[in-house]
Amino acid sequence: MDRVYTIQIRTGRRMEMVDITAQVREIVRKSGVRSGICVLYVPHTTAAVTVNENADPSVRSDITRTLAKLVPAGAGYEHLEGNADSHIKATMVGPSETLIISDGDIILGTWQGIFFCEFDGPRNRRLFVKIMEG
Repeated sequence: MDRVYTIQIRTGRRMEMVDITAQVREIVRKSGVRSGICVLYVPHTTAAVTVNENADPSVRSDITRTLAKLVPAGAGYEHLEGNADSHIKATMVGPSETLIISDGDIILGTWQGIFFCEFDGPRNRRLFVKIMEG
């Protein structure tokens, strides 16, 4: 049986990467699914989700700093709300990730973690987690 769960996230800065690995693992554990797929989806146009290193926090700051340089805020965009850079960053990172579930847990590399990427905060956000057995 497929199941959909929601993670509520309150971001504190305009741009940040929030480690949600523990929340996703807990949802998978509670689902009881031993083998299958876990799909993560962000239903916001100025936020994203990614899998990257979580052992060294400087990786997160390197990523956000580089995205800010590549797509600077206030660079003469046509979008009137003033957050066009946030939309572009969210498009670059992407709204979803698919993870494999094995032995009741998600498979991640030794240094990997799951990050909710905020590009237009602070805000109250959601991330959907769909667990599929099989």
